[in-house]
Amino acid sequence: MSAVNRISAAFLYFFRQESAGGILLLLCAVIAMILANSPLAGWYEHLLHMTVPVPGLSMSLLHWINDGLMVIFFFVVGMEIKREFLYGELKSLSATLLPIAAAAGGMIVPALIYFGFNAGLPTLSGWAIPMSTDIAFSLGVLAFAAKGVPKSVAVFLTALAIVDDLGGIVVLALFYSDTPSFTALGAAAVIAAALYLASRKGVHSPLVYLAGGIALWFAFHHAGVHPTVAGVLVGFLTPAGTEETQHEAPLSRWEHALTPWNAFLIMPVFALANAGIPLSADSFVHLSSPIGLGIIGGLFLGKPLGICLMVSLFVRTGLARMPEGVLPAHFLGAGVLAGIGFTMSLFLAALSFSSPEDLITAKAAIVTASILSGIVGTLIFRFR
Repeated sequence: MSAVNRISAAFLYFFRQESAGGILLLLCAVIAMILANSPLAGWYEHLLHMTVPVPGLSMSLLHWINDGLMVIFFFVVGMEIKREFLYGELKSLSATLLPIAAAAGGMIVPALIYFGFNAGLPTLSGWAIPMSTDIAFSLGVLAFAAKGVPKSVAVFLTALAIVDDLGGIVVLALFYSDTPSFTALGAAAVIAAALYLASRKGVHSPLVYLAGGIALWFAFHHAGVHPTVAGVLVGFLTPAGTEETQHEAPLSRWEHALTPWNAFLIMPVFALANAGIPLSADSFVHLSSPIGLGIIGGLFLGKPLGICLMVSLFVRTGLARMPEGVLPAHFLGAGVLAGIGFTMSLFLAALSFSSPEDLITAKAAIVTASILSGIVGTLIFRFR
């Protein structure tokens, strides 16, 4: 099999996993909402806030899911980003430029819209929430809505979401961490350096990276840096091999092994734990608040606006060219689907707001914007 065919096969495998996982993610989100609005709501809340101690650390089940289990999600994201930049769709500058520019526009414009509604208010802390694209949901809807469109549309949306993830990770590390402990940060730097040397020396034992990842998680946790960053960093440090040996290297093998677990266990569990929104009248009355308007406006309007503006700018100035067979309507549809911000948006909302009322409003706005983006994106592809 040629290198091009192997890369294409890897992309199709990834696309199928993410698409199918998006359907399960939606189902779990619906189940969480049913639980939060049923006679089991008290049990559901008690379970999520139940303390689960481990040696040296005690957190609620919800925190273990968001800060612990999601490390695996971010580990896979880190490997995906590394693979795409080394051997995938983001390998060459010409192929990378358009999705990077589109992702930048799709992050900046939503953040500015949120800022416009929340400037001078304590709720400004949620400015990063509408910046995110949920790759599983968006690809799942694309697979359903866009049968027969060029594969390059799915490649563009995937590359955009991966760059978006990278931007979200940078935002998470820089703006959603506590005042750092430099002693713990020093320990994290030593652990990361040891993993880097192991990678450079060709160490392929998963136990080395597992032990290093756990140590790095604890170091980041005590340093005040959000511990899920440890997953991304270990993903970046995983040996990737060369162009010829990439498929035998740990990065390819571990990503291939963990992607189904990510799609069919970790993200659905995250949705079950985080998507439970009490659907009272107040939940939706508050959608007209600065939080609600900022998130809905950012995701549903800001995402496609920022993406289409950057695509138009780069294509018209000759900095990038349109992928073969792709029409402007395809970019509009992909931009609207990028407004499905579910997983990362919920994750950032939980970090942004300590007030339960603000968090419920943010969750309701994220779900509303994601549903609107999914429906309108589907209609664009169906009637383009």
